[in-house]
Amino acid sequence: MSETVIENLIRTGVVLLGAVVTYWVLARVGRQMLDRYVESAEKEQGDRMRTLWVVIQRLLLVAVLVTSTFVLFGIWGISITPFLAMGTVLAAALGFGAQDLVKDVIAGFFMLLEGQYTVGDTVTIGGVTGTVEDVQLRVTVMRDLSGNKIFVPNGQVTVTTNFTASFANPVIDVGIAYESDVDHALEILRDELTKLSRDPDWAPRIFGDPDIMGVNELGDSAVVIRGRLTTDADERWAVRREALRRVKNRFDAEGITIPFPQLTVHRAQD
Repeated sequence: MSETVIENLIRTGVVLLGAVVTYWVLARVGRQMLDRYVESAEKEQGDRMRTLWVVIQRLLLVAVLVTSTFVLFGIWGISITPFLAMGTVLAAALGFGAQDLVKDVIAGFFMLLEGQYTVGDTVTIGGVTGTVEDVQLRVTVMRDLSGNKIFVPNGQVTVTTNFTASFANPVIDVGIAYESDVDHALEILRDELTKLSRDPDWAPRIFGDPDIMGVNELGDSAVVIRGRLTTDADERWAVRREALRRVKNRFDAEGITIPFPQLTVHRAQD
């Protein structure tokens, strides 16, 4: 083995070691800065920065790999001019077909920068509702209630509904029979929601007193009354289920009927 080959192998090892150390140092420094920021920031801002940092790490890894490859080409005397020319041709050829890809990447960058949602949020995007498992520059990975894994291209996200941002207002709609005393039903609704908001097991999840909004609808078979609570964003469903359970039991005890659709069948006579 010639001295030139040995020298190139040594240089190659140094470059690879330098690439590993560079990535490790940059990732470690970035992680420390992220941890310090998260400690002093609000939870929502901290979650956004964690999600953005995952993408930055991936871009950092790609940058280190590409730079190291070009340096190794120079060590072994491989000209990068043909690769650059090939890249130009491929870029021109794929430019027309990669418009959606570029659109996805740009949309993903701005979604991460603006913090529209982060990993762990429950959202509706692209007509699909689920929990965000990963946010990448090109796609958002979600898991719906049935456990299905869903990939939504970021470029197709036009409207985003975030169910776990800051706070939520679970709405409690209950239908009662037209024969029932509406004012009495509203008092029961207020009483049960107030008890729920002061229950030691539920009070930490509920903010303030309930809002009894009154009669919301005169339906075909029921008078719909409405109340509302303010809760932690990710507790809205649990609080609403518990509120409906308590109101149903109280209405049964008070003799207030909750009507349901019924069908009467008349058999034709011969």
